[in-house]
Formats: sequence, structure tokens, C-alpha cells
Amino acid sequence: MAAEQRIRLTLRRSLAGRLKDHQACVAGLGLRRIGHSVEVIDTPENRGMINKVSYLLEIEEKQ
Repeated sequence: MAAEQRIRLTLRRSLAGRLKDHQACVAGLGLRRIGHSVEVIDTPENRGMINKVSYLLEIEEKQ
């Protein structure tokens, strides 16, 4: 079985004043505060959330 592709995300901008659904996407990805990083599995569901709030994130593709 092939290893799952992972994406490392870091929250770089504040959620203050953002749309509620954008705040929900960030929370759904597991990010809590500016500078916090998480690794998520590269799935279509996660990609959709990442694309929606990409202006708030630093995205690093893992091999």
C-alpha cells in the first residue's frame, strides 16, 4: 500500500473579521492560532478547505 500524501499547513494570518465559513474551514483543518502548524492527509475534502482559505495559510507539500 502506498504512503498517504500529506500537506503541512501553517496559519499565517489572523481569523479576526473573516467570514464564519472561512473560520470554520481553518478550525476543520485543526489550526488554532497564528504560527500553529499541522499535517493533514491530501484528500479532496481537505484540498477544498485549503483552497478556500489559502490566503491565510502557508502550504508545504510533503513527499
